[in-house]
Amino acid sequence: MRKITYEPIRSKSVLNPVKAPSMPFDWSLNPYRGCQHGCSFCYARSTHTFIGESADDAFQNHIFWKEDAPSILRSDLKRMAGRLPAHVQIGTATDPYQQLEGKQMLTRRCLEVLAEFGVPASITTRSPLVLRDLDLLKQMPGSSVNFSVHTMNPDIWRTFEPSTPAPRLRLDTVRKLNDAGIRAGVFMAPILPYLSDDEESAEKLIASCAEAGAAHVMPSILRLATPEVKHWFFSVLRENYPELTEKYGELYWRSGYVPDSYKRPLLQRIRGQLAARKLSEFSGDPEKYREKARSKQPEPPAKSKPEAAAPCAPVQLTLF
Repeated sequence: MRKITYEPIRSKSVLNPVKAPSMPFDWSLNPYRGCQHGCSFCYARSTHTFIGESADDAFQNHIFWKEDAPSILRSDLKRMAGRLPAHVQIGTATDPYQQLEGKQMLTRRCLEVLAEFGVPASITTRSPLVLRDLDLLKQMPGSSVNFSVHTMNPDIWRTFEPSTPAPRLRLDTVRKLNDAGIRAGVFMAPILPYLSDDEESAEKLIASCAEAGAAHVMPSILRLATPEVKHWFFSVLRENYPELTEKYGELYWRSGYVPDSYKRPLLQRIRGQLAARKLSEFSGDPEKYREKARSKQPEPPAKSKPEAAAPCAPVQLTLF
């Protein structure tokens, strides 16, 4: 097994403007590069190539941490005085509560800065470590947490997410967060064709989400958007489920996305299962949630600057 190494890096800025109209948020923050969770389907795997690293197992074994992230964030926000972000998304590329966070506490210290400036955040994670920062989340109205859970099957979980907390632990954390007044939902992602897409498997996960009191559930099917991610995923699939390699090839050989002929009936069935459990679906439509965020912000007095910390609707991004 390859030894895990950690390396500090410096950044000029840690707040990333998000211009893509498909994204339901305008600013993101990632205290780490690479992720020790090592999910084989993680779309962020290819981002390791941006810094001269390979997108194979180096993604989970060579972890970079932005050592001055909290102080840089404070500087970023000071420069934005009068036009502070209405919301920041944490964990769009790597899990902000991966194992190294237990020691470095970069995510916690960044949350302290956001709380200081009155900027709410939404967090995407797979780790119960987020409960450590419950005190800060309570100070940040409009903040939310989403857990990615794609299966309750222990064999599938261990195959594709080798170093993540158990799905039951994640759902238990969803319950604890909601009980504490922090909106917490589930990204049912990624749904794996021929492995976790059948009615029984989906029902088991959906029922578990309902039992955990998830505020919402968003289903999303596996995407293999870059050659690096596709190559790594197929290597894992071929080793563990060789009988499915050809079927996956038929689905993904033209694109990183499944064809509509597969996608539409599957999502229609899952939405029916969600409705039967009275679970609301987070649609991910950016304009819908931006409009909701705007509608919740108080109108500023004439000739005055808008409220920097006005509460906004929670928005999220799937991490897989």
